[in-house]
Amino acid sequence: MDLIEKTIEFVKSSLASAEGGHDWWHIQRVLNNTRSIASKEQVDLEICELGALLHDIADPKFHNGDEKKGGRIAREFLTLNSVPEKQILAVLDIIDNISFSKGTDTKTNKSPELQVVQDADRLDAMGAIGIARAFNYGGYKNRIMHDPSIPPKKYANSNEYRNSDSPTLNHFHEKLLLLKDLMNTDTGKEMAEKRHAFMLDFLKHFHGEWNGEV
Repeated sequence: MDLIEKTIEFVKSSLASAEGGHDWWHIQRVLNNTRSIASKEQVDLEICELGALLHDIADPKFHNGDEKKGGRIAREFLTLNSVPEKQILAVLDIIDNISFSKGTDTKTNKSPELQVVQDADRLDAMGAIGIARAFNYGGYKNRIMHDPSIPPKKYANSNEYRNSDSPTLNHFHEKLLLLKDLMNTDTGKEMAEKRHAFMLDFLKHFHGEWNGEV
């Protein structure tokens, strides 16, 4: 069994009981997106694949805000599988810097591999899948779908963002609709356009139905 196959088995096992928007199927979709984007970029494909597979191995919002746990788990797994230190560091760079909640442009010298996997992950937060994931997580956190009296927020830091209990629909304005303009690669930008348009159409219908207009 090669390294990617071993990593797939490890991640499937580790995320067997994860929340539906951050489970193995999320990882698989991000992996597929990663491969699609990487095929048109000059990158180390194995680092991209490992980053995609391990990027949510311990999402901080499910681990008391611990932003280092994912990296620790990934390093232990990669070390046990005799991955060279240089490659481990490249994968950890992806895990440590992929998150939207850490800020939109805090890291200006992104590696090509980080750019690819970050785009792949952001794409899974957009379009039909992004909509489904948003409401799945909202239900998981027992949030209301929408309250017109509660406006979207601009968060000062990652902790404030993660601890928000805003209605699920606000999440579109606080994150999902911002992603199109944050894509790194030309391929990611192209893929994001259709997904962004789909979300705008969904919101138009949602508000129309909410107000009894359609």
